[in-house]
Amino acid sequence: MTAGLSAGAAPRETGDWHDRNWRAAHENVRRLQARIVKATKAGRWGKVNALQHLLTHSFSGKVLAVKRVTENQGKRTAGVDKETWTTPKAKWMAVHALKRRGYKPKPLRRVYIPKSNGKRRPLGIPTMHDRAMQALHLLALDPVAEHTADPNSYGFRKERACRDAIDQCFRVLSKGRSPQWILEGDIKACFDRISHAWLLAHVPTDKTILRKWLKAGYMEQNAFFETDEGTPQGGVISPVLANLALDGLEKELRASWPKGTKRAAQAQVNLVRYADDFIITGSSQALLATRVKPLVVGFMRQRGLDLSEEKTSITHIEQGFDFLGQNVRKYNGKMLIKPSKKNVKAFLAELRAVIKRNPTTAPAILVATLNPKTRGWANYHRHVCSSETFRSVDNAIFKALWRWAKRRHPHKNRTWIRKKYFGTRGGDNWVFHGRKKDQHGKVVKVWLRDAADTQIRRHVKLQAEANPYDPEWEAYFEKRLSVKIEATLKGRRQLLRLWKEQDGRCPVCEQRITELTGWHNHHIVWRVMGGADADDNRVLLHPDCHRQVHAKGLSVTKPRPAGGVPQA
Repeated sequence: MTAGLSAGAAPRETGDWHDRNWRAAHENVRRLQARIVKATKAGRWGKVNALQHLLTHSFSGKVLAVKRVTENQGKRTAGVDKETWTTPKAKWMAVHALKRRGYKPKPLRRVYIPKSNGKRRPLGIPTMHDRAMQALHLLALDPVAEHTADPNSYGFRKERACRDAIDQCFRVLSKGRSPQWILEGDIKACFDRISHAWLLAHVPTDKTILRKWLKAGYMEQNAFFETDEGTPQGGVISPVLANLALDGLEKELRASWPKGTKRAAQAQVNLVRYADDFIITGSSQALLATRVKPLVVGFMRQRGLDLSEEKTSITHIEQGFDFLGQNVRKYNGKMLIKPSKKNVKAFLAELRAVIKRNPTTAPAILVATLNPKTRGWANYHRHVCSSETFRSVDNAIFKALWRWAKRRHPHKNRTWIRKKYFGTRGGDNWVFHGRKKDQHGKVVKVWLRDAADTQIRRHVKLQAEANPYDPEWEAYFEKRLSVKIEATLKGRRQLLRLWKEQDGRCPVCEQRITELTGWHNHHIVWRVMGGADADDNRVLLHPDCHRQVHAKGLSVTKPRPAGGVPQA
């Protein structure tokens, strides 16, 4: 592997893409980000600008930016230039092309994706080069955005998730003396209408580059359209720009109702926001309608935004409201949060469509298709009161599979169909299954996963002021990651043992293995060379590090507790 990289070094290095010392690159970028946070906390904005310039011109920052856009889900989606970077040579050339001087972004490729209400949402797809430039500048902007963000904003932020927002709803609404009224807010076409003038005046990043992105325009049906407002969905940096525009609302509410005062205690005004969806609590309907809502409207108009009248309403907690796919409501004074009926209906419609589209698919393949969907949906809702809903969903899936089986064999009786497709597992006699050959050629059963198999577990909300870029919070995030991974890998004992044995780090790049990064269960001695499946022949690697190991013919040794390195 190549020796260390200098944080501010000019991109003069040569070699193969797979020769990069990713550990050094991550360390250099992380060190600069920590310095940016320190300068931001001290209010030294000149220092912040200087450090951002250093990071966006550093070789380490550039290789990580290219790495990000060539390994995420959109890596095969091209912009208007129809280019993708799929080879090591193309990635290497891309690193050298990330220069501020002479940079001119190309127009976005406009596509549309359907919404649940039948409408279509516009999506702007930048070119790979523009995505990499945005990823590079995001490395320098995000540490600032994290420090200045509203404490109870949870969307599009590192280490924060929907479950944090839902838990905050529970905290502010569940007690006997909690506020009873909720303003449900939704911003009309948020990404498409944010004021360019406001962004250029307030976003702490390179203004020249930002202006070029905002004014790049888009292509639709071979016609060019200018952009005078908005930051289009689809850009790497767009979510953070939208968050920066919406941050400050909680501070304005706090200024009107200062925390710790009698006035604030009587008003009970609290904000919980996830992206452009938010709720604001209040002690009365009149307070929310006559004082809070006008304040929010004025705040939004400064940024070129308006509230959606059809989606913005004031609701009593006994009526309940839907937020982030879950229903929040009090029943006779007791707070219960459940999966919303709309969310359950959409999930079952998706699974029924999958089953209907596969009338002749082998049962084992159908199980492999359905299980990840059920697992993902159940994991999302496992932190609230979902047991009854899970059982109801399992029953609906069973009925859909029974109809599927009967359609396959219209001339067979009920007993024959049951024996062929349903078996006994635990105390359940009607579990759908299929058969496949394992790696040793033995035929084994694969079972459909029930949503009710998912353990309900209360989520511990992230501390509001925690910043993942601030070294002071490193131990806190390390502890949270361990708890999260243990919950994720529960039932997969070998993966959990390997993760703990490696101290949660990939032995190639020595960066953290998380749900977001994913992992690959790698055989140290390949099975084709006689390697066993035992723990002492396995190690968890990041997917991209696994590709690097195979591309360069590296061998990986078992890491020591402090982490190991691959050997050439």
